[in-house]
Amino acid sequence: MNSSYLNFKDKHILVVGDVMLDRYWHGGTSRISPEAPVQVVKVSNIEDRPGGAANVALGLAKLGVSVTLVGVVGQDENADILTQCLEKEGVNCRFIRSENLPTITKLRVMSRHQQLIRLDFEEREDSLSQNEALAKVVKECLPDSDAVIFSDYAKGALADVQTLIKLSNAVNVPSFVDPKGNDFSIYQGATLVKPNLLEFEMIVGKCHSSKELEAKAKALREQFGWKALLVTRGEEGLILFSEGKPPFSLATAAKEVFDVTGAGDTVVAVLTAVYVTSKRFIDAVEYANQAAGYVVGKLGTASISAERLDAIMFQRSHSTNFGVLSPEDLLAQIKLAQMNGERIVFTNGCFDILHPGHVAYMKQAKALGDRLIVAVNTDASVKRLKGEKRPINNLIHRMSVLEGVGAIDWVTWFDEDTPKEIIEFLTPDVLVKGGDYTIETIVGAEHVLAHGGEVKVLTFVDGYSTTAIIEKANL
Repeated sequence: MNSSYLNFKDKHILVVGDVMLDRYWHGGTSRISPEAPVQVVKVSNIEDRPGGAANVALGLAKLGVSVTLVGVVGQDENADILTQCLEKEGVNCRFIRSENLPTITKLRVMSRHQQLIRLDFEEREDSLSQNEALAKVVKECLPDSDAVIFSDYAKGALADVQTLIKLSNAVNVPSFVDPKGNDFSIYQGATLVKPNLLEFEMIVGKCHSSKELEAKAKALREQFGWKALLVTRGEEGLILFSEGKPPFSLATAAKEVFDVTGAGDTVVAVLTAVYVTSKRFIDAVEYANQAAGYVVGKLGTASISAERLDAIMFQRSHSTNFGVLSPEDLLAQIKLAQMNGERIVFTNGCFDILHPGHVAYMKQAKALGDRLIVAVNTDASVKRLKGEKRPINNLIHRMSVLEGVGAIDWVTWFDEDTPKEIIEFLTPDVLVKGGDYTIETIVGAEHVLAHGGEVKVLTFVDGYSTTAIIEKANL
């Protein structure tokens, strides 16, 4: 995926959920109260920021997305403040004003960049009339939307979220859910649901291994008909489970965690914005991970601009390591390259004595994509295939020579008799084999084709043979 995807200006995303006002009182502390053993904060600055679903909408607006926000607020001053904050950033607010409920407000008292206490002002009232009013506004907004985000903080706005998901499905608008609570059946039929690990385990039970996590995630996704399930795991990163694809995991991009407030809002905002442009969940997760890593390094709820995100991804795309890599390190580089829209080509062989025929073959293979991987049989593997007198050159020697071939981006190795395992591990976009093969007889072809890739057979250049070179050298 390239940076041109970050032009979101022609996209419109609808955000529906629990909106709130995040209020910060900043001040210094220099003494203890004579009335109680607590610090005295001399308030010097008051800051108001959109929170909850409103923070999601703000994050989208900062990216350049056209945003409409639907939620419930009170008939009060805080609702006016929240509306002004959002409209100043270009968010279209379609609020339902309640005479019975206050605007949800979270007051944080801050000193020396630390949160001392949080005070919440909120009440909840589920009513049929409120649900109907919300559904009416959502139905009006959906036809002009590229996607809808349901940001659920369990405050009541999404009490009838199942009706809203059905409305979005009826007009083929993908829905992304940031869930809450211990009943995920209410999100039946959503496109993607994004719980954190604690929320996920509240539903499926404690996961004691990666294998158990994957099995439970697959079952949950299939049970509720989601195309994708994204589990965020804090410092352990993200893991995506999507329809017809193997699990895709990423380590956290955070270098320093200063404040996790609003990180989930950033993930779902960036995830949705990138998906509506690329239509690829993996692209969306890559960008969302980087955005989350950026905002947790900031104090309080924070957003990221398209320009900042573009710069982060540009830096990542230009920090790719080429040359000889282990299969594990290579997999990370492949994911990065594919995220940048690059097509990965794979071939393999012993390459005991490199000759012009090999070089010509590499050039043909590289022309089929953007990056070429050459996987080389280890010495033990070559001996099993070619006999005890082979290889002539050891693995390090052979890989070093291949690394110098201009058409080759990465060189790696495998110890098995066939490349089946490494092909299934790396899952390239194009599998190439030279010689007298049919696609059906190429090892790994079935796996690559099953994952949407291609398999190509190339003809070796006549007149060159490693065996012939060895025989001539022995004369």
